[in-house]
This record gives sequence, structure tokens and C-alpha cells, in this order.
Amino acid sequence: MTQQSALRGPLLAAAFPLVALVAWHFTTSGRAYSLIPPPYEVGLELWDLAFGGIYDDAFSETLLTHALASMSRAYGGFGLAALVALPLGMLIGRIEIIRAMLDPTLQLLRPVPVTAWLPLAMIVFGLGPRSAFFLVFLGAFYPVLINTIFGVRSVEPRLFEAAAMLGLSPSASFAKVVLPASLPSIFTGLRLGLGLSWVVIVVGEMTGVQTGLGAIIMEARQLSRTDIVICGMAVIGVLGFASDKLIMLFGQWLLRWSPQHG
Repeated sequence: MTQQSALRGPLLAAAFPLVALVAWHFTTSGRAYSLIPPPYEVGLELWDLAFGGIYDDAFSETLLTHALASMSRAYGGFGLAALVALPLGMLIGRIEIIRAMLDPTLQLLRPVPVTAWLPLAMIVFGLGPRSAFFLVFLGAFYPVLINTIFGVRSVEPRLFEAAAMLGLSPSASFAKVVLPASLPSIFTGLRLGLGLSWVVIVVGEMTGVQTGLGAIIMEARQLSRTDIVICGMAVIGVLGFASDKLIMLFGQWLLRWSPQHG
């Protein structure tokens, strides 16, 4: 690959954000009573959130605390969702009687939005982090579950025939045939689930928590601090993007044997 080709991708990726920043600047700069601050002011606020020294208000130097709180809830809820959804999805996808028992109920609950669970979560788990954790878990659970079921049910029957010809027992075929063949679909579900964990985190942190990116977004909204709202959105976007890249790299490493994913 030439140097010009290597630079082409990053330049194309940066083109749209740069155009958007320029358009944002020219539509907001010089308007004293605009509710949308220009990008320069948002940049100053982001620096103050992270390091302080500019405004020295209640939000100064709090970014790391809020980011770590949100990361613990997003990754914790996602991890628990994966821990439950992966084995459950494999059982539903592989065993007919379990699918007949559980799939209708899960499909009935799946369209219920996470926001609709918010009042019930606050009643059951109370105000605070446990409700947020549950809502993140719920947001990540169904993408992982559905893609795991799809992956298991999409395994080619001829693979089982080939395994039987090689002397593999039916009980061993689950680990040797079903799991490797369904891994691409499983990783798609994990990516979607982790992405939705960051989508849901703002809703989850509307449950009375004092720290977290969603918490400062909601507090800043009440104070009409649009610059802090945009900073919180930007940080969530960066953390979600980095999380997605990490799980993609892990998936590519784990699926390096596959011509489509290696």
C-alpha cells in the first residue's frame, strides 16, 4: 500500500466532521443569545471539564469521575448481558423444547423500549446506580441474544454430518461445531449490544445517580448549559467508538481462521 493510499482513508473520514465544524462555527458565532454555542466555546468547556483552570465552576475537573462512572455501568451492564444472553441464546437456538418455552415470551418483551422500563426499574431497584445498571443490561441483552440464536440456527447441517463422520459425539459437537460456526454472528450481537449500552447510558443515569456522563447531561440541560450537554455527547461518542473498535479488533483476532473475518 502506498503512502497516498494509506492517507486517503483518514482524510476522507475527517472530511465530513471538518465540514460540519465549519458549518457549525459560521451558524453560531457572533450570536449573543444563541442557545447553541460555537465550537470554540464547547472546546473550552471540554478542557475545563477535563482539567479545570478556565471557569472553575461545579463542573470543572469532573470529566474523569463522570466518565469512569459511566464506563463502569456501560461495561458492567453489557458484561452481565453477554454472560446471560450467550448461553441462553445457544440453548434456544439449539434445543427445540427450550426455544418453544422461552422464545415467545422473549419476543413479546423485546419490542418494549428501555425508556418504558425506567419507572419500573426505579420502583424495583430504587433510585441510583442499580437502576442504571439494569437498564444498560436490558439494552444490551436482546441484540446479543437475537444474534446468538440466529448464529446457532444458521449452522450448516453438513457440518454436523462431517463431524459425525470424523467420530465426533453429539455432545461434543456443541463446542467443536456450533460455537465456532456461530461466532461471526455472536460478535455482531456483541458489537450491537455494546453500542446500545452507550446509547442507553443517558437514560439509565436519569434514575437519580449523582455521577456519570448522562447525569451531567441532564443537570446541564436543567441549567441551560448547552455547551456541557454537547461535551457529554461528544465524550459518549468517543468512548462508544473506542469500545466498538476494541471489540472489532478482538473479534478479528478470534476469527483470524475465517477468510471473511481474519
